[in-house]
Amino acid sequence: MTTAYISHPDFLKHEMGRHHPECPERIQAIEDQLIQSRLDAYLKRIDPPLATEEDVTRVHSHDHFDFIKSKAPSTGYAMIDGDTIMNTATWNTSLRAAGAAIAAVDAVMKGEVNNAFCAVRPPGHHAEPHRSMGFCVFNNVAIATRYAIEKYGLRRVAVIDFDVHHGNGTEAAFIDDPHVLMCSFFQHPFYPYSGLEGGDNMVNVPLPASTNGKVVRDIKQCAVAVGHLAVQCQQVVIDVPGGHRHVDAREQLHRALRRWRHRIRTHPPRDDADRHDDGARRAEERQALILRGEHRVPDRRRAVRRQLENHRPRASLEGRPRKEARGEQPCRCAE
Repeated sequence: MTTAYISHPDFLKHEMGRHHPECPERIQAIEDQLIQSRLDAYLKRIDPPLATEEDVTRVHSHDHFDFIKSKAPSTGYAMIDGDTIMNTATWNTSLRAAGAAIAAVDAVMKGEVNNAFCAVRPPGHHAEPHRSMGFCVFNNVAIATRYAIEKYGLRRVAVIDFDVHHGNGTEAAFIDDPHVLMCSFFQHPFYPYSGLEGGDNMVNVPLPASTNGKVVRDIKQCAVAVGHLAVQCQQVVIDVPGGHRHVDAREQLHRALRRWRHRIRTHPPRDDADRHDDGARRAEERQALILRGEHRVPDRRRAVRRQLENHRPRASLEGRPRKEARGEQPCRCAE
């Protein structure tokens, strides 16, 4: 199994002021952790291009694209909304972040790699089609997802968004879109105070503060399982961060799976070639993971290392047995 790692020095240049939590150190901490854990030797590095205006405006309005371009400062900083700031590097960095997500889609769809991880900034999942928001300029995940649908003719893509904050921008981009299933779990009530309602293709799982980590991991496994089955093995895009409610969340995922199984039966793929893609890889081998949240640098680097360890070759770097051999059972909720 080959994993691409997509990043660029430009992502160290965007910054929103001293001591801001969304800082360049996040990327450097990830690079340091890859070297320390020896994961870097197992990754295929890809240099991301700048996204084009056509790429960005598949999701965002031309007015939003032009507004961001016009606000790019030649010196100092420029405020583009209540909590999002541009410096002289932000314009190019934002285009490159979206370009990295697109490069991840190309790499997995062309069979160059099995999956890809994008270490990018600025993040994207709060950016809505007509505005920036929450440190996010352009919605990298939404841009990559729309590109995958239009470029490769995919009929079903799953977007798995897990973070302390709801991915309101990604939801706004795809609500009621029959090509996309979005599973999102997040702390509620919390910024941006959304996610309690959505279309038939939105599975929102709000969780109370201080929810146990094991519970969250189990819900994430359920969400990914739902996504894999619902999209009939085409592609999965994952937006990564870093008690009784648990039962409610699992039931929401069960309902979503039943609903999407019905949709697949009533709206099957066009033909056997579309269904099986001539024996091509399944959706779990077509994953594009795109960095955004978790602004605490130590937590971020550990979380990314764990994500990449989950996609490393089967032989462990340190000779450790795989998780299943240590007694941890995979999620069965979608069976």
